Amino acid sequence: MTTLAIFSNKGGVGKTAAAVNLAYLAAESGARTLLCDLDPQSSATYYFRIKPRLKAGAAGWRKGGKAVSESIKETDYAGLDLLPGDFSLRRMDIVLHRSKGAKKRLQRSLRRFASGYDLVVLDCPVTASILAENIMRAADMILVPMIPTTLSIRAHNQLLSLCRKKDFDTAKFYTFFSMVDLHKNMHKELMASVSAEWSGVLKSYVPYTAQIEKMGVHREPVPVFSPGSAATAAYRSLWEEIRAALANDRRDSQP
Repeated sequence: MTTLAIFSNKGGVGKTAAAVNLAYLAAESGARTLLCDLDPQSSATYYFRIKPRLKAGAAGWRKGGKAVSESIKETDYAGLDLLPGDFSLRRMDIVLHRSKGAKKRLQRSLRRFASGYDLVVLDCPVTASILAENIMRAADMILVPMIPTTLSIRAHNQLLSLCRKKDFDTAKFYTFFSMVDLHKNMHKELMASVSAEWSGVLKSYVPYTAQIEKMGVHREPVPVFSPGSAATAAYRSLWEEIRAALANDRRDSQP
Protein backbone atom coordinates (compact mmCIF):
# COMPACT_ATOMS: atom_id res chain seq x y z
CA MET A 1 0.00 0.00 0.00
CA THR A 2 1.22 3.48 -0.89
CA THR A 3 0.17 6.59 1.01
CA LEU A 4 -0.02 9.88 -0.89
CA ALA A 5 -0.63 13.03 1.16
CA ILE A 6 -1.93 16.18 -0.51
CA PHE A 7 -0.60 18.75 1.92
CA SER A 8 -0.08 22.49 2.13
CA ASN A 9 0.65 24.92 4.93
CA LYS A 10 -1.21 27.57 2.93
CA GLY A 11 -4.94 27.55 2.24
CA GLY A 12 -6.71 28.21 -1.03
CA VAL A 13 -4.21 26.46 -3.30
CA GLY A 14 -6.46 23.75 -4.80
CA LYS A 15 -5.48 21.00 -2.39
CA THR A 16 -8.85 19.27 -2.01
CA ALA A 17 -9.65 19.51 -5.71
CA ALA A 18 -6.35 17.77 -6.43
CA ALA A 19 -7.00 15.07 -3.83
CA VAL A 20 -10.47 14.30 -5.22
CA ASN A 21 -9.44 14.22 -8.87
CA LEU A 22 -6.22 12.29 -8.32
CA ALA A 23 -8.00 9.69 -6.17
CA TYR A 24 -10.62 9.27 -8.88
CA LEU A 25 -8.00 8.88 -11.62
CA ALA A 26 -6.00 6.43 -9.51
CA ALA A 27 -9.09 4.24 -9.13
CA GLU A 28 -9.87 4.61 -12.82
CA SER A 29 -6.36 3.35 -13.61
CA GLY A 30 -7.00 0.18 -11.60
CA ALA A 31 -5.62 1.01 -8.15
CA ARG A 32 -7.84 0.11 -5.21
CA THR A 33 -8.02 3.58 -3.69
CA LEU A 34 -9.12 5.05 -0.38
CA LEU A 35 -9.47 8.82 -0.02
CA CYS A 36 -9.18 9.90 3.62
CA ASP A 37 -10.73 13.29 4.35
CA LEU A 38 -8.75 14.61 7.32
CA ASP A 39 -10.12 18.15 7.08
CA PRO A 40 -12.87 19.24 9.50
CA GLN A 41 -14.40 21.28 6.66
CA SER A 42 -15.07 17.93 4.90
CA SER A 43 -14.96 19.38 1.39
CA ALA A 44 -13.77 16.15 -0.21
CA THR A 45 -16.65 14.35 1.49
CA TYR A 46 -19.08 16.95 0.11
CA TYR A 47 -17.79 16.46 -3.43
CA PHE A 48 -18.70 12.77 -3.25
CA ARG A 49 -22.23 13.38 -1.93
CA ILE A 50 -21.50 11.50 1.28
CA LYS A 51 -22.65 12.55 4.73
CA PRO A 52 -19.78 14.04 6.77
CA ARG A 53 -19.85 11.65 9.70
CA LEU A 54 -17.22 9.56 11.48
CA LYS A 55 -18.86 6.95 13.71
CA ALA A 56 -16.25 7.32 16.44
CA GLY A 57 -15.41 10.93 15.61
CA ALA A 58 -11.83 12.10 15.72
CA ALA A 59 -11.33 9.90 18.78
CA GLY A 60 -11.53 6.89 16.49
CA TRP A 61 -7.97 7.60 15.37
CA ARG A 62 -6.80 7.19 18.97
CA LYS A 63 -8.52 3.81 19.20
CA GLY A 64 -6.85 2.56 16.04
CA GLY A 65 -7.65 1.45 12.53
CA LYS A 66 -10.70 -0.70 13.30
CA ALA A 67 -12.65 2.18 14.83
CA VAL A 68 -11.83 4.32 11.80
CA SER A 69 -12.48 1.70 9.13
CA GLU A 70 -16.08 1.28 10.27
CA SER A 71 -16.82 4.70 8.76
CA ILE A 72 -15.48 3.94 5.26
CA LYS A 73 -18.07 4.42 2.50
CA GLU A 74 -18.19 3.30 -1.10
CA THR A 75 -18.38 6.09 -3.65
CA ASP A 76 -20.25 5.98 -6.97
CA TYR A 77 -16.99 5.04 -8.70
CA ALA A 78 -15.51 1.56 -8.99
CA GLY A 79 -12.42 1.00 -6.91
CA LEU A 80 -12.74 4.24 -4.94
CA ASP A 81 -13.81 4.40 -1.29
CA LEU A 82 -13.99 7.39 1.02
CA LEU A 83 -13.27 7.81 4.71
CA PRO A 84 -15.44 10.87 5.43
CA GLY A 85 -14.35 13.88 7.40
CA ASP A 86 -16.51 15.62 9.95
CA PHE A 87 -16.31 18.62 12.25
CA SER A 88 -14.91 16.53 15.12
CA LEU A 89 -11.58 16.52 13.27
CA ARG A 90 -11.00 20.05 14.53
CA ARG A 91 -9.92 18.24 17.74
CA MET A 92 -7.48 15.93 15.95
CA ASP A 93 -4.41 17.48 17.60
CA ILE A 94 -5.89 16.91 21.06
CA VAL A 95 -6.75 13.31 20.14
CA LEU A 96 -3.24 12.64 18.91
CA HIS A 97 -1.62 14.21 21.96
CA ARG A 98 -3.61 11.81 24.14
CA SER A 99 -2.62 8.77 22.08
CA LYS A 100 0.14 6.34 22.85
CA GLY A 101 2.95 6.97 20.40
CA ALA A 102 1.28 10.24 19.43
CA LYS A 103 3.60 11.13 16.55
CA LYS A 104 3.07 7.80 14.76
CA ARG A 105 -0.61 7.15 15.52
CA LEU A 106 -1.80 7.98 12.01
CA GLN A 107 0.82 5.74 10.44
CA ARG A 108 -0.16 2.79 12.65
CA SER A 109 -3.87 3.27 12.02
CA LEU A 110 -3.42 3.41 8.25
CA ARG A 111 -1.57 0.08 8.26
CA ARG A 112 -4.92 -1.61 8.84
CA PHE A 113 -5.92 -0.68 5.29
CA ALA A 114 -2.89 -2.30 3.62
CA SER A 115 -4.67 -5.50 2.65
CA GLY A 116 -7.65 -3.71 1.10
CA TYR A 117 -6.09 -0.85 -0.83
CA ASP A 118 -3.22 -0.17 -3.19
CA LEU A 119 -3.30 3.58 -2.59
CA VAL A 120 -4.44 5.79 0.27
CA VAL A 121 -4.82 9.48 -0.54
CA LEU A 122 -4.85 11.88 2.41
CA ASP A 123 -6.65 15.18 1.94
CA CYS A 124 -4.93 17.14 4.71
CA PRO A 125 -6.01 20.31 6.48
CA VAL A 126 -3.72 23.32 6.67
CA THR A 127 -1.64 22.56 9.75
CA ALA A 128 1.85 22.73 11.21
CA SER A 129 1.04 20.83 14.39
CA ILE A 130 1.33 17.25 15.63
CA LEU A 131 -1.08 16.17 12.89
CA ALA A 132 1.40 17.50 10.32
CA GLU A 133 4.15 15.44 11.97
CA ASN A 134 1.93 12.37 11.75
CA ILE A 135 1.30 13.02 8.07
CA MET A 136 5.02 13.44 7.33
CA ARG A 137 5.75 10.08 8.92
CA ALA A 138 2.81 8.23 7.39
CA ALA A 139 3.09 9.36 3.77
CA ASP A 140 5.29 7.78 1.11
CA MET A 141 4.88 10.91 -1.02
CA ILE A 142 3.84 14.39 0.06
CA LEU A 143 2.39 16.38 -2.80
CA VAL A 144 2.24 20.14 -2.29
CA PRO A 145 0.09 22.34 -4.58
CA MET A 146 1.67 25.74 -5.05
CA ILE A 147 0.25 28.81 -6.76
CA PRO A 148 3.04 30.62 -8.65
CA THR A 149 3.01 33.66 -6.36
CA THR A 150 5.60 35.05 -3.98
CA LEU A 151 3.63 34.24 -0.81
CA SER A 152 2.90 30.67 -1.89
CA ILE A 153 6.59 30.06 -2.63
CA ARG A 154 7.53 31.62 0.71
CA ALA A 155 5.08 29.34 2.54
CA HIS A 156 6.58 26.27 0.85
CA ASN A 157 10.09 27.33 1.82
CA GLN A 158 8.90 27.68 5.42
CA LEU A 159 7.43 24.18 5.27
CA LEU A 160 10.66 22.65 3.97
CA SER A 161 12.68 24.51 6.58
CA LEU A 162 10.46 23.19 9.37
CA CYS A 163 10.73 19.64 8.03
CA ARG A 164 14.53 19.82 7.94
CA LYS A 165 14.56 20.98 11.56
CA LYS A 166 12.36 18.01 12.46
CA ASP A 167 14.64 15.72 10.41
CA PHE A 168 11.86 14.63 8.05
CA ASP A 169 12.79 13.23 4.67
CA THR A 170 12.28 16.16 2.30
CA ALA A 171 13.12 13.92 -0.68
CA LYS A 172 9.54 12.62 -0.59
CA PHE A 173 8.16 16.14 -1.08
CA TYR A 174 6.94 16.91 -4.58
CA THR A 175 5.43 20.16 -5.78
CA PHE A 176 3.09 21.02 -8.62
CA PHE A 177 1.82 24.39 -9.74
CA SER A 178 -1.88 24.99 -9.16
CA MET A 179 -4.35 27.65 -10.29
CA VAL A 180 -1.97 28.72 -13.04
CA ASP A 181 -2.85 31.63 -15.32
CA LEU A 182 -0.39 31.73 -18.21
CA HIS A 183 -1.72 35.15 -19.21
CA LYS A 184 0.15 36.48 -16.17
CA ASN A 185 3.83 37.08 -16.77
CA MET A 186 4.58 36.65 -13.07
CA HIS A 187 3.12 33.14 -13.10
CA LYS A 188 5.28 32.15 -16.06
CA GLU A 189 8.41 33.72 -14.62
CA LEU A 190 8.01 32.17 -11.17
CA MET A 191 7.23 28.74 -12.62
CA ALA A 192 10.41 28.88 -14.69
CA SER A 193 12.63 30.05 -11.84
CA VAL A 194 11.26 27.61 -9.26
CA SER A 195 11.48 24.67 -11.69
CA ALA A 196 15.10 25.54 -12.44
CA GLU A 197 16.16 26.03 -8.82
CA TRP A 198 14.19 23.41 -6.87
CA SER A 199 14.12 19.64 -7.00
CA GLY A 200 10.86 17.70 -6.88
CA VAL A 201 8.89 20.14 -9.03
CA LEU A 202 6.60 18.20 -11.37
CA LYS A 203 6.22 19.29 -14.98
CA SER A 204 2.43 18.98 -14.97
CA TYR A 205 0.42 21.93 -13.70
CA VAL A 206 -3.25 22.63 -13.08
CA PRO A 207 -4.69 25.76 -14.73
CA TYR A 208 -7.04 28.22 -13.15
CA THR A 209 -10.33 27.22 -14.75
CA ALA A 210 -14.05 27.44 -14.09
CA GLN A 211 -14.41 23.67 -14.49
CA ILE A 212 -12.60 23.09 -11.20
CA GLU A 213 -14.77 25.65 -9.42
CA LYS A 214 -17.86 23.84 -10.77
CA MET A 215 -16.95 20.72 -8.78
CA GLY A 216 -18.96 22.25 -5.95
CA VAL A 217 -22.01 22.52 -8.20
CA HIS A 218 -21.80 19.07 -9.81
CA ARG A 219 -20.34 17.39 -6.69
CA GLU A 220 -18.27 15.11 -8.90
CA PRO A 221 -14.64 14.85 -9.99
CA VAL A 222 -13.89 16.97 -13.07
CA PRO A 223 -13.26 13.94 -15.38
CA VAL A 224 -16.82 12.79 -14.68
CA PHE A 225 -18.75 15.93 -15.65
CA SER A 226 -16.20 17.49 -18.02
CA PRO A 227 -14.06 14.70 -19.50
CA GLY A 228 -12.80 16.76 -22.44
CA SER A 229 -11.80 19.86 -20.49
CA ALA A 230 -8.34 21.32 -20.00
CA ALA A 231 -8.69 20.67 -16.26
CA THR A 232 -9.26 16.95 -16.85
CA ALA A 233 -6.25 16.78 -19.17
CA ALA A 234 -4.14 18.55 -16.53
CA TYR A 235 -5.15 16.19 -13.74
CA ARG A 236 -4.56 13.15 -15.98
CA SER A 237 -1.08 14.39 -16.82
CA LEU A 238 -0.40 15.08 -13.14
CA TRP A 239 -1.57 11.62 -12.09
CA GLU A 240 0.62 9.90 -14.69
CA GLU A 241 3.64 11.85 -13.48
CA ILE A 242 2.87 11.00 -9.85
CA ARG A 243 2.39 7.33 -10.68
CA ALA A 244 5.78 7.25 -12.44
CA ALA A 245 7.46 8.99 -9.48
CA LEU A 246 5.95 6.52 -7.03
CA ALA A 247 7.13 3.60 -9.16
CA ASN A 248 10.66 5.04 -9.27
CA ASP A 249 10.68 5.60 -5.51
CA ARG A 250 9.65 1.99 -4.92
CA ARG A 251 12.43 0.71 -7.19
CA ASP A 252 14.99 2.92 -5.44
CA SER A 253 13.94 1.63 -2.02
CA GLN A 254 14.42 -2.02 -2.96
CA PRO A 255 17.69 -3.62 -1.81
